[in-house]
Amino acid sequence: MLNVIWGFFLIGGILTGAFLGRMDLVTNAVIDGGKSAVELAFTMAGVVATWAGVLKIAERGGMIDALAQKCTLFLDFLFPEVPRTHPARKYIAANFAANFLGLGWAATPAGLLAMQELAKLNRQEGRASNAMCMFLVVNMSSLQLVTVNILAYRAEYGSAAPAEIMGVGIVATLVTTIVGILLAKLLEGRGH
Repeated sequence: MLNVIWGFFLIGGILTGAFLGRMDLVTNAVIDGGKSAVELAFTMAGVVATWAGVLKIAERGGMIDALAQKCTLFLDFLFPEVPRTHPARKYIAANFAANFLGLGWAATPAGLLAMQELAKLNRQEGRASNAMCMFLVVNMSSLQLVTVNILAYRAEYGSAAPAEIMGVGIVATLVTTIVGILLAKLLEGRGH
């Protein structure tokens, strides 16, 4: 559906530019947009590479395993059907830690590994388990203490005070995470 919407906007913009005889504006927008996209990609690649490296060091140093151990009660509450010794817990903890620090892109590899491990525990083929649904809810709402990606975007685009949104970001992500967890717990097991 989104492909249709974006296609409509793209084709509509080009046709409007052609109809009004302003293809120069369309061409300039494509060039400027491409340039901005490449510059932003390089900026964010540096941020993601740095934090992905930090997370890899933390994993090799045993800090992710220690984090999973410290989060045992929280993980037991969210994922009661995932055994404490299962590898999914380590990846879930790493994903939550990266999201907590606002490193959504750096959280992706751990999130994919967590979902693969949760899929191995799933007994219902073609249907997501409660653990998979809960993981998606918490991952997507992602409680964030520091919104590193947003701070990087704001700094890249010239914000005078990129960190001024941190308080609002913390409150917003806290509320969405709590509501998401409560709704997921309320709906657990329905539809079986």
